[in-house]
Amino acid sequence: MEETKKKVMLSGIQPSGDLHLGNYLGAIKNWGARAEEFDCYYFMADMHTITVRQTPADLRRRTLTQLAQYIACGLDPEKNTLFIQSHIPAHAELGWVLNCYTMFGELSRMTQFKDKSAKHADNINGGLFTYPALMAADILLYQPDFVPVGNDQKQHVELTRNVAQRFNNIYGDVFKVPEPYIPKTGARIMSLNAPDSKMSKSIPEGCVFLMEKPEDIQRKFKRAITDSDTERCVRFDPENKPGVSNLMSIYSAVTGKTMEEIEAEFDGQGYGAFKPAVGEAVIECLRPIREETERILKDKAYLESVYKAGAEKASYVANKTLRKVYKKVGFVAK
Repeated sequence: MEETKKKVMLSGIQPSGDLHLGNYLGAIKNWGARAEEFDCYYFMADMHTITVRQTPADLRRRTLTQLAQYIACGLDPEKNTLFIQSHIPAHAELGWVLNCYTMFGELSRMTQFKDKSAKHADNINGGLFTYPALMAADILLYQPDFVPVGNDQKQHVELTRNVAQRFNNIYGDVFKVPEPYIPKTGARIMSLNAPDSKMSKSIPEGCVFLMEKPEDIQRKFKRAITDSDTERCVRFDPENKPGVSNLMSIYSAVTGKTMEEIEAEFDGQGYGAFKPAVGEAVIECLRPIREETERILKDKAYLESVYKAGAEKASYVANKTLRKVYKKVGFVAK
């Protein structure tokens, strides 16, 4: 009996900062199980990071740490293709070709370009403007069926689909036009000190990093914003009690308890007992990830074998697509 070919899924995260609790509970925690259903490619998008100035040693450290964290979070390299973007020259090569099929007006409307330009007004470079074309290349090289997407990336997937369809209309069916994949709902984790904003590395005091020391994690939870109401009870009410509700969402995600069970557990105890309890639960959730990441990082030979094997498999698939594109646009074969 012929084996059914798995659908392809691809996702990448920039190693522009350390991974945090929001990344884990909102996305990465659920990635490992996808390998049973999909042929998954996950990469460290290091080429995208240099649209903003980076310290080279820090970028190298974060890239390898992120790879180790992927594995520690349950992404088995034997079941998933894990690779570093800059190890596959086809990304940059196809990125240039797609620059020539992406309209100036499309790029100028990208909201992330506007946001990053405002934050880095002293370094509004060409790469910052055209990186959606590189992102399209990242995706289309692997002919994926699905691209996991959050609200902040929907616009990029739509651009990728537009570019793929434009190219296909000219040259035939070269690219598979990917569908956005709305994953099973992960926990939406907000900042500990600004519960109206997503947890982000740009607000470090409200962000819990996967590699953070237990005592620092506990300090952040003890200082977490709760609510100014006089009720001071642990009750899930996102509209009126966003701070407490965020802490409850975190506690639920790391313990598996329902909101009703959490309310019953802390009935009559108030925030003074609740916040340290959430901190301790998060510490215990992240402890095995931190310890396994540290162990993997010490085994440099193993880590190198993972990213080299990933690059070999990814290169085979990517170069197959690139050769087809080069032939279609009229480049002379080597």
